[in-house]
Amino acid sequence: MRGFYAFLLAALLGLGAACNQGPAKVPVIGEAFAGPITLNIRQEISPKAPTVATVRHGDRLAILQIRRRFTRVRADNGVEGWCEGEKLLTPEQMERLRATNEVAAKLPSQGQAMVYDLLNIHTEPNRQAPSFHQLKENDKMDVLGHRLVARLPFQSAVSKQLAVAAEKPAPRKRAARRDQDKGKVEAFEQPPMPQPPGPPVNWLEISRRSPLPVDETKPNSRPPAPGKTAPQPEADPVRMEDWSLVRSTEGRAGWVLTRALAMTIPDEVAQYAEGHRITSWFPLGEVTAEDGTGKKHYLWTTIPQGGQDYEFDGLRVFIYNARRKRYETAFRLREVKGYFPSAVHPVEVTVGKKTETVTGFSVVLATPGGELERRTYAFEGYRVRLISTAPWARLADPFDLKATQITRPAAAEAAQEKSLWERLKEKVPFLNQD
Repeated sequence: MRGFYAFLLAALLGLGAACNQGPAKVPVIGEAFAGPITLNIRQEISPKAPTVATVRHGDRLAILQIRRRFTRVRADNGVEGWCEGEKLLTPEQMERLRATNEVAAKLPSQGQAMVYDLLNIHTEPNRQAPSFHQLKENDKMDVLGHRLVARLPFQSAVSKQLAVAAEKPAPRKRAARRDQDKGKVEAFEQPPMPQPPGPPVNWLEISRRSPLPVDETKPNSRPPAPGKTAPQPEADPVRMEDWSLVRSTEGRAGWVLTRALAMTIPDEVAQYAEGHRITSWFPLGEVTAEDGTGKKHYLWTTIPQGGQDYEFDGLRVFIYNARRKRYETAFRLREVKGYFPSAVHPVEVTVGKKTETVTGFSVVLATPGGELERRTYAFEGYRVRLISTAPWARLADPFDLKATQITRPAAAEAAQEKSLWERLKEKVPFLNQD
């Protein structure tokens, strides 16, 4: 009897321990981070399913299961649920996003822009990419770069990595056993294969086909001539979109649709854009008007329409004429191919025997031969003149730190303009003799 009570007590203790353990946890197959500003974790795979948890951008999540475009995750508090896989970031993407902000802080601004409505900043130039920050109405940001990309479906990098990891080769033991079984089957003598049946006697007659009726109302309904292939329908062209790399006032850098931005250059200058879109603008200096207010001079670049792999096709320098009380064009270039970055920086010029430091600017333009060159101009009061040109390699990516070199003026000896006497001494040797 004592043994029966001991057995019963052990069974009850084991049952209690099993109840305390609870259901077994689903094993973790990967790690990801929340991409959007806020991400809802739902109980089931349905947009109408109740939300069991809400995580913020950058929160760590454990990946438990992937079903098509949905991913089952577990938050740090242990809550499990489903979310869209395209809104998750891999650890590599999260690290690259942090590095992006550090690099973007060093890139030269191509002008300030603003938005008239809510606008999401995306991690990649794609509408379906995770948006980690949202710009509000009248928020301002710096434009850093431009990229022309095809409008294609976005695939989550988390799903890609797990799909590659799931493709494992067959175990060696299983493959060896399959080869062994194949050898056993081949050891037996196999019966000979039967001869294939011959063609029918009237195969020529049944091979002739009657001509198909032609419907003249339908294009391409006439059968092609012998030896010619039927014309194939044209594929739908891939739609291209312009995206801009921006840096918010909080220092967050990401991608937004270019058409949603409006440059903040004053309207009294922007009205002369002639219907073109202003892609970059810079203040060049300031002059005092008759009423005592300060009026700035401006440099801008424009393009008639988007969808181009370059950033502008014309540039213009506007100066404020205090005597006439209006803006006037001091310098203009048309029908060019210009690329980011552009910059305003001081340059050194030589007038006679005196060297002065004045305001200048540099732009990257394509030559007739297709090569790129950096042109540096000096802005002296109301006059713009070219002082130097240098080869320039196109940036492989808007995040290329080579863009910072555009703000560095060329060497003084290359930027200075030689006087007439110095040019004569180079051409006439005896003038160099004392």
